[in-house]
Amino acid sequence: MILITGATGKTGQAVIAALALRGARGLRALVRPGSQSSPAAKKISAQAEIVVGDLLDTDALTAACSGVHALYHICPNMHPQETAIGRKVIAAACAARVSRFVYHSVLHPQVESMPHHWNKMRVEEMLCAAQLSFTILQPGAYMQNLLPDWLTISKRGVHSVPYPPDTRLSLLDLADLAAVAALVLTEPGHSGATYELCGTPGLTQTQLAECFSEQLNRAVRTESISLNDWEKAARARGLADYAIATLLAMFRYYALHGLCGSPNVLRWLLAREPTTLAAFVQRTAATLHHAQ
Repeated sequence: MILITGATGKTGQAVIAALALRGARGLRALVRPGSQSSPAAKKISAQAEIVVGDLLDTDALTAACSGVHALYHICPNMHPQETAIGRKVIAAACAARVSRFVYHSVLHPQVESMPHHWNKMRVEEMLCAAQLSFTILQPGAYMQNLLPDWLTISKRGVHSVPYPPDTRLSLLDLADLAAVAALVLTEPGHSGATYELCGTPGLTQTQLAECFSEQLNRAVRTESISLNDWEKAARARGLADYAIATLLAMFRYYALHGLCGSPNVLRWLLAREPTTLAAFVQRTAATLHHAQ
């Protein structure tokens, strides 16, 4: 039995789909109370057993881990209690004698000025001290994070970001991350490993716009918006205070340092070239065209 926490998010859904594609059987998806009837839960229920429980509920975690031999832990994005959740999930896995624990961390978790990265580092520290066979995945920013702005990019030709156009970021296709997750959950040889997962080298936002221009056959430019304007829009969307503060800290770090890694580890794990940004744009454009 393989347990996936945070299963209704885009990462959880992708990991479950990748596991099913590899022929993995006995998948269990832990979803938060109230989400068991959501479209995402209904979608993954075709491939995994749905169990309901809060990640801070010790009894729910104990029940979810019963009979589990491998666990993929995804904490909800920018959760203010990530370290407490990590402590409880690790304890439940230890008590259930889970033989393989894979933690979904983040690229460069050692950066203290980005709170959600630093919290993941604290969970990594707990894993190192736990009596568990663990693997840590450290993915970069998803290419799929561009999808909410796809219409603005493809129709208006504007790629808006709350940091300078020369900010360099390494990107990762979610499908590549999911393929690696399925691999380390089902094949031996990854115990004790920490894998930095990047699909591209650091790309400036100007380079990203140029890629969109080439693949969509239309001019796309990068536009830098102020943090104040971004915050106003985020509050209008109902984003929580903690998430806003965390993201603002991240944007300030990006502006100073970017967030770059190497595709070498991902290339080795996949035994092929990682998905390029150009391939992602082509695939997305074709998918959306066929859906119309």
